[in-house]
Amino acid sequence: MQTRIAPQYRTDPSVHEAETILRDCVHCGFCNATCPTYRLLGDEQDGPRGRIYLIKALLAGERATERTRLHLDRCLGCRACETTCPSGVRYGRLLEIGRHLQNARLPRPPRAALERRLLRYVVTEPRRFRAALGLGQAFRPLLRGSLARSFPPLPAKSSYAASSVSTTHARRVLHLDGCVQSVATPATRAALARVLDRLEVALVSAPAAGCCGALSAHLDALDEAKALMRRNIDAWWPYLEEGAEAVLVSASGCGSIVKDYGYYLQDDPTYANKAKRVAELTYDPSEWLARELAARPTIGNAQGRIAFHAPCSLQHGQKLGGVVEGILARLGYQLSVIRDAELCCGSAGSYSLLQPQLATQLRRQKLASLQADRPQCIATANVGCQLYLAQEAVVPVLHWLELVDEALAKTSVPRNPDETRIELRDRAK
Repeated sequence: MQTRIAPQYRTDPSVHEAETILRDCVHCGFCNATCPTYRLLGDEQDGPRGRIYLIKALLAGERATERTRLHLDRCLGCRACETTCPSGVRYGRLLEIGRHLQNARLPRPPRAALERRLLRYVVTEPRRFRAALGLGQAFRPLLRGSLARSFPPLPAKSSYAASSVSTTHARRVLHLDGCVQSVATPATRAALARVLDRLEVALVSAPAAGCCGALSAHLDALDEAKALMRRNIDAWWPYLEEGAEAVLVSASGCGSIVKDYGYYLQDDPTYANKAKRVAELTYDPSEWLARELAARPTIGNAQGRIAFHAPCSLQHGQKLGGVVEGILARLGYQLSVIRDAELCCGSAGSYSLLQPQLATQLRRQKLASLQADRPQCIATANVGCQLYLAQEAVVPVLHWLELVDEALAKTSVPRNPDETRIELRDRAK
């Protein structure tokens, strides 16, 4: 796709990046088939191809309008179009650039700008988020319908405990506790710690680490996002220098952006190399456990039908579709076949709060697919999806690591055969 760049943008590196991305687009329209908002609304400008043309117009210097903002804001950023695109167009990055240009040329109205600023202020800091969640719970009896359901129960602080988990194993990995997950679903980290303990690996958290930066980046506060990224790198670096093998991020939305730290900080002379190294060592627990369990002849005897919702950040962002499903199947769970599994549930970070009507329609469609086979529970890999689906689901919604923890608790996990051979060899000496 040929693009005419307006004179005022010719020295802007991000605009040149956008132009490069646009060159890959052949405007075939395949992307619309898997775009949730296009399927809902049927409007060309609410599909990836139409939004690409809107962004192209901004790059050419055409007037920024509220109508353009509406269509860009309606995008979930799910990146299903990237998975579908035969030309490999990096639509997610193009959307970030387009939204930034739109907001720079036509700032948001004060109320909308304040709404997004407050959202970032509250959600990105666990103490503030816990206070907000507690306040919401206190006033929940006075609220109605979906607003009341939007405040999940606040777990007791004891939920943070991994219970009888050793932190003295020779092998160690880091974990990003994050902001929302650490407060709303601490059982996820506890389950992962127990799973790794059975594999003789210690799970360690860096106290100074915090929000991954995803919310700020998606809400066009990139400087704020980069500051959060640098804080995490500083917190993790001493552990990595001391031999921590990896950074495991059990919220797939957070993992998707941590894997991009090298990209976001590539022009930072102080952090570029460290960010690249952190990104290289970052794994979703599914890809790390799939490798670890492959070396052990563990066959689970778990029972029950499970519906797995693969978050967009896992299947489209990290390209890990099918990995979690493989682990659960190996442990014995029976997996439901999910219709339109590639489509977003409507959570999408802050989307469910900023676009509640569209998000609710998407959630109901997703739950209809997930619950069609009458599963015992729904499993997912991202805290936002977990909380959002749970608001209307008729079965429990869990993180998939809780199911792995439950299955392995009933199964003897053999040690890695290579480790056993090494130990026997050392004893023989």
